[in-house]
Amino acid sequence: MARYTGPKTKISRMFGEPILGNPKNLTKNSNPPGQHGANRKRKQLGEYALQLKEKQKAKYTYGVLERQFFKTFEEAARRKGVTGENLIKLLEARLDNTVFRLGMAPSRPAARQLVSHKHVMVNGHVLNIPSAQLNPGDVITLREKSAGNTNLSGLQRGKNKQYNWLDWNETTQTGTFISYPERESVPENIKEQLIVELYSK
Repeated sequence: MARYTGPKTKISRMFGEPILGNPKNLTKNSNPPGQHGANRKRKQLGEYALQLKEKQKAKYTYGVLERQFFKTFEEAARRKGVTGENLIKLLEARLDNTVFRLGMAPSRPAARQLVSHKHVMVNGHVLNIPSAQLNPGDVITLREKSAGNTNLSGLQRGKNKQYNWLDWNETTQTGTFISYPERESVPENIKEQLIVELYSK
Protein backbone atom coordinates (compact mmCIF):
# COMPACT_ATOMS: atom_id res chain seq x y z
CA MET A 1 0.00 0.00 0.00
CA ALA A 2 1.72 3.17 -1.21
CA ARG A 3 1.71 6.23 1.00
CA TYR A 4 3.93 9.21 1.83
CA THR A 5 6.39 8.32 4.62
CA GLY A 6 8.74 11.32 4.46
CA PRO A 7 9.18 14.24 6.88
CA LYS A 8 5.84 15.86 7.69
CA THR A 9 6.93 19.16 9.21
CA LYS A 10 9.09 19.87 6.14
CA ILE A 11 6.00 19.57 3.91
CA SER A 12 4.03 21.89 6.19
CA ARG A 13 6.85 24.46 6.06
CA MET A 14 6.99 24.17 2.26
CA PHE A 15 3.37 25.33 1.95
CA GLY A 16 3.27 27.47 5.10
CA GLU A 17 0.25 25.51 6.35
CA PRO A 18 -0.12 22.60 8.81
CA ILE A 19 -0.97 20.12 6.05
CA LEU A 20 0.64 17.08 7.64
CA GLY A 21 2.32 18.23 10.80
CA ASN A 22 1.27 19.78 14.07
CA PRO A 23 0.39 23.50 13.62
CA LYS A 24 2.60 24.25 16.65
CA ASN A 25 5.62 23.28 14.58
CA LEU A 26 5.02 26.21 12.22
CA THR A 27 5.12 28.74 15.05
CA LYS A 28 8.60 27.46 15.94
CA ASN A 29 9.95 27.56 12.39
CA SER A 30 7.65 28.60 9.57
CA ASN A 31 10.41 29.33 7.05
CA PRO A 32 10.47 27.19 3.88
CA PRO A 33 12.97 24.30 4.02
CA GLY A 34 16.37 24.84 2.49
CA GLN A 35 19.72 26.43 3.17
CA HIS A 36 19.75 29.96 4.69
CA GLY A 37 16.05 29.77 5.68
CA ALA A 38 14.26 33.12 5.54
CA ASN A 39 17.36 34.97 4.26
CA ARG A 40 17.41 33.07 0.99
CA LYS A 41 16.26 35.12 -1.99
CA ARG A 42 13.42 33.21 -3.62
CA LYS A 43 12.22 33.82 -7.14
CA GLN A 44 8.62 34.73 -7.73
CA LEU A 45 6.78 31.59 -8.82
CA GLY A 46 5.55 31.38 -12.39
CA GLU A 47 2.17 30.15 -13.57
CA TYR A 48 3.21 26.51 -13.93
CA ALA A 49 4.96 26.48 -10.55
CA LEU A 50 1.84 27.83 -8.81
CA GLN A 51 -0.35 25.19 -10.47
CA LEU A 52 2.08 22.41 -9.59
CA LYS A 53 2.34 23.61 -5.99
CA GLU A 54 -1.45 23.56 -5.63
CA LYS A 55 -1.62 20.01 -6.97
CA GLN A 56 1.11 18.91 -4.56
CA LYS A 57 -0.73 20.54 -1.69
CA ALA A 58 -3.93 18.63 -2.51
CA LYS A 59 -2.00 15.35 -2.81
CA TYR A 60 -0.29 15.74 0.55
CA THR A 61 -3.45 16.96 2.25
CA TYR A 62 -5.49 13.89 1.29
CA GLY A 63 -2.59 11.43 1.38
CA VAL A 64 -2.81 10.45 -2.30
CA LEU A 65 0.13 9.65 -4.56
CA GLU A 66 0.48 10.85 -8.16
CA ARG A 67 -1.11 8.00 -10.14
CA GLN A 68 -4.13 7.70 -7.88
CA PHE A 69 -4.59 11.46 -7.80
CA PHE A 70 -4.58 11.64 -11.61
CA LYS A 71 -7.14 8.81 -11.81
CA THR A 72 -9.34 10.74 -9.39
CA PHE A 73 -9.00 13.83 -11.57
CA GLU A 74 -9.98 11.84 -14.67
CA GLU A 75 -13.10 10.59 -12.87
CA ALA A 76 -13.92 14.16 -11.82
CA ALA A 77 -13.57 15.32 -15.45
CA ARG A 78 -15.96 12.61 -16.64
CA ARG A 79 -18.70 13.64 -14.23
CA LYS A 80 -21.17 16.43 -14.87
CA GLY A 81 -20.49 19.77 -13.28
CA VAL A 82 -17.36 21.78 -12.53
CA THR A 83 -14.29 19.54 -12.70
CA GLY A 84 -12.46 21.23 -9.82
CA GLU A 85 -15.42 20.93 -7.48
CA ASN A 86 -15.96 17.32 -8.54
CA LEU A 87 -12.32 16.59 -7.68
CA ILE A 88 -12.74 17.94 -4.14
CA LYS A 89 -16.00 15.99 -3.74
CA LEU A 90 -14.33 12.73 -4.77
CA LEU A 91 -11.39 13.31 -2.44
CA GLU A 92 -13.77 14.07 0.43
CA ALA A 93 -15.78 10.91 -0.32
CA ARG A 94 -12.76 8.65 0.26
CA LEU A 95 -13.30 6.25 3.16
CA ASP A 96 -10.17 7.26 5.07
CA ASN A 97 -11.04 10.96 4.78
CA THR A 98 -14.62 10.33 5.94
CA VAL A 99 -13.40 8.35 8.96
CA PHE A 100 -11.19 11.33 9.81
CA ARG A 101 -14.01 13.86 9.30
CA LEU A 102 -16.33 11.82 11.53
CA GLY A 103 -13.80 12.12 14.35
CA MET A 104 -13.13 8.39 14.52
CA ALA A 105 -9.40 9.09 14.08
CA PRO A 106 -7.27 12.14 14.98
CA SER A 107 -5.69 12.49 11.52
CA ARG A 108 -5.97 11.19 7.96
CA PRO A 109 -2.92 8.88 8.31
CA ALA A 110 -4.45 7.46 11.49
CA ALA A 111 -7.78 7.00 9.69
CA ARG A 112 -5.98 5.24 6.83
CA GLN A 113 -4.39 2.83 9.29
CA LEU A 114 -7.71 2.26 11.04
CA VAL A 115 -9.29 1.28 7.72
CA SER A 116 -6.42 -0.87 6.42
CA HIS A 117 -6.30 -2.82 9.70
CA LYS A 118 -9.94 -3.84 9.21
CA HIS A 119 -11.44 -1.88 12.11
CA VAL A 120 -14.02 -0.08 9.95
CA MET A 121 -17.29 -1.39 8.51
CA VAL A 122 -19.35 0.16 5.71
CA ASN A 123 -23.00 -0.89 5.50
CA GLY A 124 -22.31 -3.81 7.84
CA HIS A 125 -19.31 -5.19 5.93
CA VAL A 126 -15.62 -4.78 6.73
CA LEU A 127 -13.90 -2.56 4.17
CA ASN A 128 -10.13 -2.18 4.35
CA ILE A 129 -9.54 -0.03 1.26
CA PRO A 130 -8.73 3.56 2.34
CA SER A 131 -9.40 4.96 -1.15
CA ALA A 132 -12.86 3.35 -1.44
CA GLN A 133 -15.45 5.86 -2.67
CA LEU A 134 -18.52 6.27 -0.49
CA ASN A 135 -22.00 6.93 -1.83
CA PRO A 136 -24.75 9.01 -0.20
CA GLY A 137 -26.48 6.91 2.45
CA ASP A 138 -23.48 4.71 3.30
CA VAL A 139 -23.20 3.94 7.03
CA ILE A 140 -19.76 3.80 8.68
CA THR A 141 -19.10 2.07 12.01
CA LEU A 142 -16.30 0.37 13.90
CA ARG A 143 -16.34 -3.42 14.14
CA GLU A 144 -17.95 -4.64 17.36
CA LYS A 145 -14.63 -6.01 18.60
CA SER A 146 -12.83 -2.77 17.68
CA ALA A 147 -15.50 -0.55 19.27
CA GLY A 148 -14.72 -2.10 22.66
CA ASN A 149 -11.01 -1.40 22.29
CA THR A 150 -10.13 1.41 24.73
CA ASN A 151 -7.05 2.34 22.68
CA LEU A 152 -9.20 3.03 19.62
CA SER A 153 -12.03 4.74 21.49
CA GLY A 154 -9.49 7.01 23.17
CA LEU A 155 -8.48 8.39 19.75
CA GLN A 156 -12.00 9.52 18.88
CA ARG A 157 -12.59 13.26 19.12
CA GLY A 158 -16.16 13.70 17.83
CA LYS A 159 -17.40 15.16 14.56
CA ASN A 160 -17.02 18.84 13.81
CA LYS A 161 -20.44 20.45 13.26
CA GLN A 162 -19.23 22.30 10.15
CA TYR A 163 -19.12 19.02 8.21
CA ASN A 164 -22.82 19.12 7.36
CA TRP A 165 -22.57 16.40 4.70
CA LEU A 166 -21.91 13.85 7.45
CA ASP A 167 -24.02 12.67 10.37
CA TRP A 168 -22.65 11.14 13.58
CA ASN A 169 -24.77 9.31 16.15
CA GLU A 170 -22.92 9.49 19.46
CA THR A 171 -25.12 6.85 21.08
CA THR A 172 -24.63 4.13 18.49
CA GLN A 173 -21.18 5.38 17.36
CA THR A 174 -22.44 5.34 13.78
CA GLY A 175 -21.63 7.77 10.99
CA THR A 176 -23.57 8.39 7.78
CA PHE A 177 -22.28 9.86 4.53
CA ILE A 178 -25.33 11.99 3.69
CA SER A 179 -24.23 13.57 0.43
CA TYR A 180 -21.25 14.93 -1.47
CA PRO A 181 -20.14 18.22 0.11
CA GLU A 182 -20.50 21.61 -1.53
CA ARG A 183 -17.14 23.26 -2.18
CA GLU A 184 -17.77 26.13 0.23
CA SER A 185 -18.34 23.62 3.04
CA VAL A 186 -14.89 22.04 2.67
CA PRO A 187 -12.41 23.98 4.84
CA GLU A 188 -9.22 22.96 2.99
CA ASN A 189 -7.34 25.89 1.45
CA ILE A 190 -6.96 24.41 -2.04
CA LYS A 191 -7.38 26.34 -5.30
CA GLU A 192 -8.72 23.46 -7.36
CA GLN A 193 -9.01 25.57 -10.54
CA LEU A 194 -5.20 25.74 -10.71
CA ILE A 195 -5.09 21.94 -10.66
CA VAL A 196 -7.58 21.78 -13.53
CA GLU A 197 -5.46 24.24 -15.52
CA LEU A 198 -2.34 22.18 -14.84
CA TYR A 199 -3.86 18.96 -16.15
CA SER A 200 -5.41 20.79 -19.11
CA LYS A 201 -2.05 21.75 -20.58
